[in-house]
Amino acid sequence: MASPGPLLKLTRVTRRYDSPNQSGALTVLSEVSLDVAKGESLAIVGPSGSGKSTLLHIIGTLDRPTSGSVMFNEQDLGALNDQQLAVVRNRQIGFVFQSHYLLPQCTVLENVLVPTLASAEAATRNGAGKRAERLLKRVGLGERTSHRPGELSGGERQRVAVVRALINQPQLLLADEPTGSLDQTSARELGQLLLELNREEGVTLIVVTHAPDLAQRMSRMLELKEGRLVPAVSGT
Repeated sequence: MASPGPLLKLTRVTRRYDSPNQSGALTVLSEVSLDVAKGESLAIVGPSGSGKSTLLHIIGTLDRPTSGSVMFNEQDLGALNDQQLAVVRNRQIGFVFQSHYLLPQCTVLENVLVPTLASAEAATRNGAGKRAERLLKRVGLGERTSHRPGELSGGERQRVAVVRALINQPQLLLADEPTGSLDQTSARELGQLLLELNREEGVTLIVVTHAPDLAQRMSRMLELKEGRLVPAVSGT
């Protein structure tokens, strides 16, 4: 029996931007190829401006490559229009950013349920409340569901953002500097939580981070250097 293919496969992905202040275009990513297995945890490291967030945005369908292909769950993302990409993004990919982007006027529970509002599947919406409560309890916020973001600590707000990213049961969780705005203790706890949820939820995890301790806890670590992905040296 043939082994299943990777959940995510990038082939020679290049991203260029027109640069009015320079001659020609600015190449941020140069023929990046990458396979990510289902259930894997991967860290992508590199200096500021190396293109880490650009790569994550392409993987997450927030941006398109200039050339090359992105296959996700055996589907060619380049063949989809913007509306179809939005469906993939909502149903199959979860995002956690450095800033939590919670709605200040909404409760914790309401914030978590926001992604389900775009779902046309009644079954998904009907089961979302119980899933949200279960996940919030799992991350230690079971007693905070009616609180608003302004009443939470930075670490608690990021945990809400993680639950929101998981509410639609995505296959892929993307985290862009998720611990960048947290103190050392909260950062360590959030990193541990992401890894535990990676295992418990069976969600594939890709983390972009400057934090060596977080990166080294992933099952694999790569460095984005001069627009290309290379194996990362421990301690990078």
